Amino acid sequence: MATLQMSGIGACVFDAYGTLFDFNSAALAARDELGDDWQRLSELWRQKQLQYTWLRGLAGRHADFWQVTGDALDFSLATLKIDSPGLRARLMDLYLHLGTYPEVAETLRQLKAAGMKLAILSNGTPTMLAAVVTNSGLDGVFDAVLSVEAVGVFKPHPSVYALASDRLQVAPAAICFLSSNAWDA
Repeated sequence: MATLQMSGIGACVFDAYGTLFDFNSAALAARDELGDDWQRLSELWRQKQLQYTWLRGLAGRHADFWQVTGDALDFSLATLKIDSPGLRARLMDLYLHLGTYPEVAETLRQLKAAGMKLAILSNGTPTMLAAVVTNSGLDGVFDAVLSVEAVGVFKPHPSVYALASDRLQVAPAAICFLSSNAWDA
């Protein structure tokens, strides 16, 4: 962190799923039921989840990310012919308890200690984001947790990114946006 140049940066805004929170951790936690299919399920689930957000965005037919996540899971379970009573509900609940990547807590702590404003900007619903932040022990770390639900359209629509600038009162050029997704921002 000592060598990190943050000149001109007023805020660090993070994507949630795949950046801070490991979406694979839900299926991995259900490995006892999924067996060797856990990774294939996780990959297909995430692929469909993103695909559904893009299709809904293009078609102008928004549904919240909880619904999209469930629809993507249903498709994935059916495609892989996984039929286990209660598994869908378990996986959806586990999505609210995703683990963070190993470096997340320390990185956020260092940025916060350096006086950086921190936020999450995500496709997730406010309820989903509140749960995963709390369940991962990150309560109180972020200055804002922002959901696309405020504008009713998924990323990468420009109105989504304006949420961060507006809420944090930081010019877009002074925001460092971090995402594991190349298409994000």
